[in-house]
Parts: sequence; C-alpha cells; structure tokens
Amino acid sequence: MVVSLFSARNDFFISLCLFAALYRPVLSKPAKFADDFRITWSDTHITQIDGGRAIQLKLDPSSGCGFASKKQYLFGRVSMKIKLIPGDSAGTVAAFYMNSDTDSVRDELDFEFLGNRSGQPYTVQTNVFAHGKGDREQRVNLWFDPSRDFHEYAISWNHLRIVFYVDNVPIRVYKNNEARKVPYPRFQPMGVYSTLWEADDWATHFDIEGCSVPGANPKNWWEGSAYHQLTPVEARSYRWVRVNHMIYDYCTDKSRFPVPPPECSAGI
Repeated sequence: MVVSLFSARNDFFISLCLFAALYRPVLSKPAKFADDFRITWSDTHITQIDGGRAIQLKLDPSSGCGFASKKQYLFGRVSMKIKLIPGDSAGTVAAFYMNSDTDSVRDELDFEFLGNRSGQPYTVQTNVFAHGKGDREQRVNLWFDPSRDFHEYAISWNHLRIVFYVDNVPIRVYKNNEARKVPYPRFQPMGVYSTLWEADDWATHFDIEGCSVPGANPKNWWEGSAYHQLTPVEARSYRWVRVNHMIYDYCTDKSRFPVPPPECSAGI
C-alpha cells in the first residue's frame, strides 16, 4: 500500500510504501487501507486511491491528518519507504511510530525526520520509550539525499533488542537491559501510527510499512538466533554510521546525563 503525504504550504512530500502483511496468506488479495487501518482524525485530508490500495495524506492551513492500525502487535518488524521533495520543510511534523496507547506506562518506538532549511542535511532522530521513560534520543545525518529516491526505514523488535534500520543499514541498537534495571518494552503490544500536522519546529516521526505480526511465540522468525545480534556486515555498517554520521547521542550528553545511563555501556 502506498501512502503519500504532502504539504501545500511547504511543498513537502513524502511517499510511503505500506505493506500490511499481518496474518494474510501469501496468495490473498492485496491489502487495502480500510482492512487494517482506521483514520484517527481529519478524514477529509486522507484520500484513498487505486481501489483503496493507496492513500494520500494532505496538510494544508486548515488541518493535518492521521491514521492508525486497527490491531496492536507484540514484537515483529515495521518498515516504510519514503521519498522527500527538496525544499524548506521547517514547521511540518510527520510522525511514524509504534505506541502502546497508554499514559504513564507508555511504550513507544519513534522514527523521526527532522526537517531542514533548504540546502541543509536531512537528519533522522530515533527515540525509545519504555514504561513511560523516554529521553533516549539519537540523531544521524543521512548519507544520501532522501528527495532523490525512495529509501526504507525499519524497526525490528523482539525480546532481546530493538534495531532501527535505514536501507538495511543499522543506525541504532537498543538492547534489553532489564538485568541492569533498565526498562524494556516487552509486555505491552503497540499499534502503528502515522500523523501529519504543522508545528513550530519540524520533527517527523514516520512509522509506516507494517510487517509486524502479534504474538510472543519463540518460533516467530524475528525471535530466531539470526536476530539476536547484528551480522558481521551489519556490525561494520553500524560502526561506520556511528563514526561518520551520528551528530547526537543522549549517552554522551553530559549536560543532561553527568553519569551515562546504564544501557549506554551495553554495546551492540
């Protein structure tokens, strides 16, 4: 399913490819938006096209819009494909995220595009909320122009770790450190959400190509031994990103954390 987002004011365009696999047999009909998702606000700004297999999200001076999955999922993989049109995207917020839809004990996994002034690098921010505790931001400058072609952004989530990917390159690993008394999102299922609205500061959360399946069965593919740690190739790519493209890591921000949080020494 293709999801297009655009802003008439900022000439801002995002095209997302949404794969709603869920429990569908391989030979079933292509998923339609209404089968697995619901509009959460401003249905006049969401247009279904191609027989419901694609949707377009619109932002104009009157409103933005949003949608969410009808079900929640416990572990799996969520990914999205995005293409941005170049231009000044400051002031626009597009969000793609997983959220437990709870208050004080909220769990959430965020992928954010931090909008830029024309000519500046595009920055991706990730964040992890576990049991209501967030403040775990990391930021990476993209090593490509995201306005030239589609690129995939994915979150892989199992009992042991959460990995954020850009074009299959891991940019962040958040491990289960409950043994060190660090909260980990392990008990609450989460829905998939996307929103588009206007704000003073541009921060984009994208969570869109959903290939997550509910359940905590150890036989699920994402719980297999191949997903317990990065492959050697992934580990090299991860270190390359961290050395060459990371611009902010809460673990090294001594103004916020004079003593680094315990999970920061866990490695990959």
